[in-house]
Amino acid sequence: MPLVKSSYIAPRLFRNGHFSTIYSAKLRPSPKLAQERERIGLPDGDFLDIDWSYAKETSAKVAVLLHGLEGNAQRTYMKGQAQMLVENEWDVAAMNYRGCSGAPNLLYPSYNAGTTQDLHTVLQHILELDRYHEITLIGFSLGGNLLLKYLGEREILPKQVRKGVAISTPLSLEGSLESLSRFYNWVYRTSFLYNLKKKYKAKMLQFPEKMTVSELKKIRSLLDFDNLYTAPAHGFEDAQDYYRQNSSLQFLPKISLPVLILNAKNDTFLSPDCYPKAIASNSSNIYLETPEHGGHVGFHQTNDTYYSEKRALQFLAGN
Repeated sequence: MPLVKSSYIAPRLFRNGHFSTIYSAKLRPSPKLAQERERIGLPDGDFLDIDWSYAKETSAKVAVLLHGLEGNAQRTYMKGQAQMLVENEWDVAAMNYRGCSGAPNLLYPSYNAGTTQDLHTVLQHILELDRYHEITLIGFSLGGNLLLKYLGEREILPKQVRKGVAISTPLSLEGSLESLSRFYNWVYRTSFLYNLKKKYKAKMLQFPEKMTVSELKKIRSLLDFDNLYTAPAHGFEDAQDYYRQNSSLQFLPKISLPVLILNAKNDTFLSPDCYPKAIASNSSNIYLETPEHGGHVGFHQTNDTYYSEKRALQFLAGN
Protein backbone atom coordinates (compact mmCIF):
# COMPACT_ATOMS: atom_id res chain seq x y z
CA MET A 1 0.00 0.00 0.00
CA PRO A 2 2.31 2.84 -1.20
CA LEU A 3 0.33 5.68 0.41
CA VAL A 4 3.13 7.76 1.90
CA LYS A 5 2.70 9.71 5.10
CA SER A 6 4.31 13.07 4.42
CA SER A 7 6.79 14.67 6.79
CA TYR A 8 6.47 18.09 5.18
CA ILE A 9 5.58 20.89 7.61
CA ALA A 10 5.27 24.22 5.84
CA PRO A 11 6.49 27.45 7.47
CA ARG A 12 3.47 29.38 8.70
CA LEU A 13 3.11 31.86 5.82
CA PHE A 14 3.56 29.04 3.33
CA ARG A 15 0.55 27.15 4.65
CA ASN A 16 -1.49 29.41 2.41
CA GLY A 17 -1.57 27.65 -0.95
CA HIS A 18 -1.64 30.82 -3.03
CA PHE A 19 1.26 32.40 -1.13
CA SER A 20 3.28 29.20 -1.48
CA THR A 21 2.59 28.99 -5.21
CA ILE A 22 3.30 32.63 -6.02
CA TYR A 23 6.36 32.99 -3.79
CA SER A 24 7.98 29.88 -5.19
CA ALA A 25 7.32 30.90 -8.80
CA LYS A 26 8.04 34.61 -8.63
CA LEU A 27 9.94 35.54 -5.46
CA ARG A 28 12.29 32.68 -4.65
CA PRO A 29 15.89 33.69 -5.49
CA SER A 30 17.13 31.77 -8.48
CA PRO A 31 19.73 29.14 -7.58
CA LYS A 32 23.19 29.73 -9.02
CA LEU A 33 23.54 26.73 -11.28
CA ALA A 34 25.88 26.20 -14.21
CA GLN A 35 24.07 25.01 -17.34
CA GLU A 36 25.42 24.01 -20.73
CA ARG A 37 23.01 24.03 -23.66
CA GLU A 38 22.81 21.33 -26.28
CA ARG A 39 20.46 21.46 -29.25
CA ILE A 40 19.27 18.16 -30.66
CA GLY A 41 17.37 17.41 -33.83
CA LEU A 42 13.99 15.67 -33.75
CA PRO A 43 12.84 13.00 -36.23
CA ASP A 44 10.32 15.34 -37.87
CA GLY A 45 12.94 18.00 -38.63
CA ASP A 46 12.29 20.21 -35.61
CA PHE A 47 14.61 20.68 -32.62
CA LEU A 48 14.64 21.13 -28.87
CA ASP A 49 17.25 22.29 -26.38
CA ILE A 50 18.64 20.47 -23.34
CA ASP A 51 20.36 22.38 -20.54
CA TRP A 52 22.95 20.17 -18.87
CA SER A 53 24.37 20.45 -15.35
CA TYR A 54 27.09 18.16 -14.06
CA ALA A 55 28.19 16.71 -10.75
CA LYS A 56 31.74 17.54 -9.62
CA GLU A 57 32.87 13.98 -10.17
CA THR A 58 32.09 11.91 -13.25
CA SER A 59 28.67 10.36 -12.74
CA ALA A 60 26.92 7.37 -14.29
CA LYS A 61 23.52 8.69 -13.13
CA VAL A 62 21.42 11.33 -14.87
CA ALA A 63 18.07 12.89 -14.07
CA VAL A 64 15.91 14.23 -16.88
CA LEU A 65 13.86 17.21 -15.68
CA LEU A 66 10.59 18.22 -17.35
CA HIS A 67 9.08 21.64 -16.74
CA GLY A 68 5.49 22.81 -16.55
CA LEU A 69 3.22 24.75 -18.91
CA GLU A 70 5.11 27.65 -20.53
CA GLY A 71 8.13 26.93 -18.35
CA ASN A 72 11.74 26.23 -19.26
CA ALA A 73 14.96 24.90 -17.75
CA GLN A 74 15.70 28.26 -16.13
CA ARG A 75 12.68 28.29 -13.84
CA THR A 76 13.64 28.34 -10.18
CA TYR A 77 11.95 24.99 -9.48
CA MET A 78 13.97 23.38 -12.27
CA LYS A 79 17.26 24.93 -11.16
CA GLY A 80 16.57 24.19 -7.48
CA GLN A 81 15.96 20.52 -8.20
CA ALA A 82 18.98 20.38 -10.51
CA GLN A 83 21.22 21.95 -7.89
CA MET A 84 20.11 19.43 -5.27
CA LEU A 85 20.90 16.61 -7.67
CA VAL A 86 24.33 17.76 -8.87
CA GLU A 87 25.39 18.30 -5.25
CA ASN A 88 24.54 14.63 -4.68
CA GLU A 89 26.43 13.06 -7.57
CA TRP A 90 23.77 13.22 -10.29
CA ASP A 91 24.12 14.80 -13.70
CA VAL A 92 21.04 16.65 -14.92
CA ALA A 93 19.51 17.01 -18.39
CA ALA A 94 16.86 19.74 -18.13
CA MET A 95 14.60 19.44 -21.15
CA ASN A 96 13.11 22.53 -22.83
CA TYR A 97 10.03 21.63 -24.84
CA ARG A 98 9.71 22.82 -28.43
CA GLY A 99 9.55 26.60 -28.49
CA CYS A 100 10.30 26.98 -24.78
CA SER A 101 14.05 27.64 -24.82
CA GLY A 102 13.89 31.20 -26.10
CA ALA A 103 13.95 30.28 -29.79
CA PRO A 104 10.77 29.47 -31.76
CA ASN A 105 10.56 25.91 -32.99
CA LEU A 106 10.43 25.30 -36.72
CA LEU A 107 7.14 23.46 -37.21
CA TYR A 108 3.48 24.36 -36.68
CA PRO A 109 3.05 21.90 -33.76
CA SER A 110 4.89 22.75 -30.55
CA TYR A 111 4.35 20.79 -27.33
CA ASN A 112 1.52 19.57 -25.14
CA ALA A 113 0.91 17.49 -22.02
CA GLY A 114 1.25 14.24 -23.93
CA THR A 115 4.10 14.69 -26.42
CA THR A 116 6.00 11.69 -25.13
CA GLN A 117 7.80 11.05 -28.42
CA ASP A 118 9.99 14.09 -27.79
CA LEU A 119 10.86 12.77 -24.34
CA HIS A 120 11.70 9.41 -25.87
CA THR A 121 14.00 11.11 -28.38
CA VAL A 122 15.81 12.87 -25.53
CA LEU A 123 16.24 9.56 -23.71
CA GLN A 124 17.58 7.88 -26.84
CA HIS A 125 20.04 10.72 -27.27
CA ILE A 126 21.23 10.30 -23.67
CA LEU A 127 21.62 6.56 -24.14
CA GLU A 128 23.71 7.11 -27.27
CA LEU A 129 26.19 9.05 -25.12
CA ASP A 130 26.93 5.66 -23.54
CA ARG A 131 27.96 6.96 -20.13
CA TYR A 132 24.84 6.64 -18.00
CA HIS A 133 23.72 3.42 -16.35
CA GLU A 134 20.85 4.93 -14.38
CA ILE A 135 18.23 7.41 -15.60
CA THR A 136 15.40 8.92 -13.62
CA LEU A 137 12.62 11.26 -14.76
CA ILE A 138 11.41 14.19 -12.64
CA GLY A 139 8.49 16.25 -13.90
CA PHE A 140 6.69 19.30 -12.60
CA SER A 141 3.01 20.00 -13.29
CA LEU A 142 2.49 19.37 -17.04
CA GLY A 143 5.91 17.68 -17.05
CA GLY A 144 4.70 15.27 -14.38
CA ASN A 145 1.75 14.29 -16.56
CA LEU A 146 4.09 13.84 -19.49
CA LEU A 147 6.45 11.46 -17.69
CA LEU A 148 3.64 9.39 -16.12
CA LYS A 149 2.00 8.96 -19.51
CA TYR A 150 5.35 7.96 -21.01
CA LEU A 151 6.03 5.35 -18.33
CA GLY A 152 2.55 3.90 -18.57
CA GLU A 153 1.93 3.85 -22.29
CA ARG A 154 5.05 1.97 -23.40
CA GLU A 155 5.37 -1.77 -23.08
CA ILE A 156 9.14 -1.56 -23.36
CA LEU A 157 11.22 1.10 -21.62
CA PRO A 158 14.97 1.61 -21.74
CA LYS A 159 16.39 -0.61 -19.00
CA GLN A 160 18.40 2.34 -17.67
CA VAL A 161 15.21 4.19 -16.69
CA ARG A 162 14.70 3.22 -13.06
CA LYS A 163 12.30 5.66 -11.35
CA GLY A 164 10.05 8.66 -11.82
CA VAL A 165 8.98 11.58 -9.65
CA ALA A 166 5.91 13.67 -10.54
CA ILE A 167 5.42 16.88 -8.57
CA SER A 168 2.18 18.92 -8.51
CA THR A 169 0.82 16.87 -11.40
CA PRO A 170 -2.57 17.36 -13.11
CA LEU A 171 -3.39 13.69 -13.61
CA SER A 172 -6.74 14.73 -15.09
CA LEU A 173 -6.21 17.49 -17.65
CA GLU A 174 -9.88 18.36 -17.97
CA GLY A 175 -10.37 18.29 -14.20
CA SER A 176 -7.40 20.59 -13.70
CA LEU A 177 -8.68 22.96 -16.37
CA GLU A 178 -11.95 23.15 -14.46
CA SER A 179 -10.01 23.89 -11.27
CA LEU A 180 -7.99 26.62 -12.98
CA SER A 181 -11.25 28.14 -14.24
CA ARG A 182 -12.46 28.86 -10.70
CA PHE A 183 -12.53 32.51 -9.68
CA TYR A 184 -9.71 32.25 -7.12
CA ASN A 185 -7.29 31.03 -9.81
CA TRP A 186 -7.75 34.01 -12.12
CA VAL A 187 -4.16 35.24 -11.60
CA TYR A 188 -2.65 31.96 -12.79
CA ARG A 189 -4.90 31.35 -15.76
CA THR A 190 -4.53 34.98 -16.88
CA SER A 191 -0.74 34.61 -16.79
CA PHE A 192 -0.83 31.30 -18.67
CA LEU A 193 -3.19 32.70 -21.30
CA TYR A 194 -1.11 35.84 -21.78
CA ASN A 195 2.02 33.78 -22.47
CA LEU A 196 0.22 31.32 -24.73
CA LYS A 197 -1.33 34.11 -26.82
CA LYS A 198 2.09 35.75 -27.08
CA LYS A 199 3.47 32.49 -28.44
CA TYR A 200 0.49 32.27 -30.82
CA LYS A 201 1.23 35.75 -32.18
CA ALA A 202 4.87 34.86 -32.78
CA LYS A 203 3.92 31.64 -34.55
CA MET A 204 1.49 33.56 -36.76
CA LEU A 205 4.52 35.11 -38.46
CA GLN A 206 5.79 31.63 -39.32
CA PHE A 207 2.46 30.17 -40.42
CA PRO A 208 0.17 32.97 -41.64
CA GLU A 209 -1.83 30.50 -43.72
CA LYS A 210 -2.82 28.55 -40.58
CA MET A 211 -3.05 31.23 -37.89
CA THR A 212 -4.99 34.47 -38.21
CA VAL A 213 -5.81 37.55 -36.16
CA SER A 214 -9.51 36.63 -36.28
CA GLU A 215 -8.72 33.24 -34.68
CA LEU A 216 -6.51 34.92 -32.10
CA LYS A 217 -9.37 37.18 -31.05
CA LYS A 218 -11.48 34.10 -30.32
CA ILE A 219 -9.00 32.91 -27.66
CA ARG A 220 -10.43 34.15 -24.38
CA SER A 221 -9.69 31.14 -22.18
CA LEU A 222 -7.33 28.18 -21.86
CA LEU A 223 -10.09 25.98 -23.26
CA ASP A 224 -10.32 28.25 -26.31
CA PHE A 225 -6.57 27.99 -26.83
CA ASP A 226 -6.66 24.20 -26.69
CA ASN A 227 -9.64 24.08 -29.06
CA LEU A 228 -8.17 26.53 -31.58
CA TYR A 229 -4.48 25.58 -31.46
CA THR A 230 -3.36 22.70 -29.23
CA ALA A 231 -5.88 20.14 -30.48
CA PRO A 232 -5.77 20.78 -34.25
CA ALA A 233 -2.00 21.38 -34.30
CA HIS A 234 -1.33 18.02 -32.66
CA GLY A 235 -3.93 15.84 -34.36
CA PHE A 236 -6.83 15.84 -31.87
CA GLU A 237 -10.50 16.43 -32.66
CA ASP A 238 -10.95 19.11 -30.03
CA ALA A 239 -9.81 20.06 -26.53
CA GLN A 240 -11.83 17.31 -24.87
CA ASP A 241 -10.28 14.70 -27.13
CA TYR A 242 -6.83 16.06 -26.29
CA TYR A 243 -7.54 15.94 -22.53
CA ARG A 244 -9.04 12.45 -22.74
CA GLN A 245 -6.15 10.90 -24.64
CA ASN A 246 -3.35 12.53 -22.67
CA SER A 247 -4.46 12.55 -19.03
CA SER A 248 -1.95 10.40 -17.17
CA LEU A 249 -4.46 9.02 -14.65
CA GLN A 250 -5.48 6.25 -17.07
CA PHE A 251 -1.85 5.15 -17.50
CA LEU A 252 -0.98 4.73 -13.81
CA PRO A 253 -2.04 1.06 -13.51
CA LYS A 254 0.37 0.15 -16.32
CA ILE A 255 3.45 1.72 -14.78
CA SER A 256 5.97 -1.00 -13.96
CA LEU A 257 8.68 0.89 -12.09
CA PRO A 258 8.64 2.94 -8.86
CA VAL A 259 7.05 6.36 -9.18
CA LEU A 260 6.45 9.03 -6.55
CA ILE A 261 3.51 11.40 -7.03
CA LEU A 262 3.79 14.42 -4.71
CA ASN A 263 0.58 16.49 -4.82
CA ALA A 264 -0.28 18.96 -2.06
CA LYS A 265 -3.84 18.94 -0.80
CA ASN A 266 -4.02 22.73 -1.07
CA ASP A 267 -2.85 22.84 -4.69
CA THR A 268 -5.61 24.92 -6.31
CA PHE A 269 -4.62 23.75 -9.80
CA LEU A 270 -5.67 20.17 -9.09
CA SER A 271 -9.04 18.43 -9.12
CA PRO A 272 -10.06 15.61 -6.74
CA ASP A 273 -9.11 12.90 -9.24
CA CYS A 274 -5.50 14.12 -9.13
CA TYR A 275 -5.17 12.27 -5.80
CA PRO A 276 -5.50 8.60 -6.90
CA LYS A 277 -5.54 6.94 -3.49
CA ALA A 278 -7.35 3.83 -4.67
CA ILE A 279 -4.85 3.22 -7.47
CA ALA A 280 -1.87 3.75 -5.18
CA SER A 281 -3.36 1.51 -2.49
CA ASN A 282 -3.55 -1.36 -4.96
CA SER A 283 -0.20 -0.74 -6.63
CA SER A 284 3.31 -1.83 -5.75
CA ASN A 285 4.83 0.92 -7.88
CA ILE A 286 2.78 4.11 -7.37
CA TYR A 287 3.83 6.00 -4.24
CA LEU A 288 1.33 8.77 -3.51
CA GLU A 289 2.25 11.50 -1.05
CA THR A 290 -0.29 14.24 -0.34
CA PRO A 291 0.95 16.73 2.27
CA GLU A 292 -1.53 19.25 3.65
CA HIS A 293 0.45 22.18 2.26
CA GLY A 294 2.72 22.97 -0.65
CA GLY A 295 0.53 24.79 -3.14
CA HIS A 296 1.48 24.26 -6.77
CA VAL A 297 5.20 23.46 -7.08
CA GLY A 298 5.71 25.10 -3.69
CA PHE A 299 6.95 22.99 -0.75
CA HIS A 300 9.14 25.80 0.65
CA GLN A 301 11.43 25.12 3.59
CA THR A 302 14.15 27.69 2.97
CA ASN A 303 15.07 29.64 -0.17
CA ASP A 304 17.94 27.21 -0.65
CA THR A 305 16.05 24.02 0.02
CA TYR A 306 12.55 22.88 -0.89
CA TYR A 307 10.94 19.77 0.53
CA SER A 308 10.09 18.47 -2.95
CA GLU A 309 13.75 18.67 -3.95
CA LYS A 310 14.94 16.71 -0.92
CA ARG A 311 12.05 14.27 -1.21
CA ALA A 312 12.84 13.51 -4.86
CA LEU A 313 16.46 12.81 -3.96
CA GLN A 314 15.38 10.60 -1.05
CA PHE A 315 13.06 8.63 -3.33
CA LEU A 316 15.84 8.04 -5.83
CA ALA A 317 18.05 6.70 -3.05
CA GLY A 318 15.38 4.43 -1.56
CA ASN A 319 11.62 5.03 -1.33
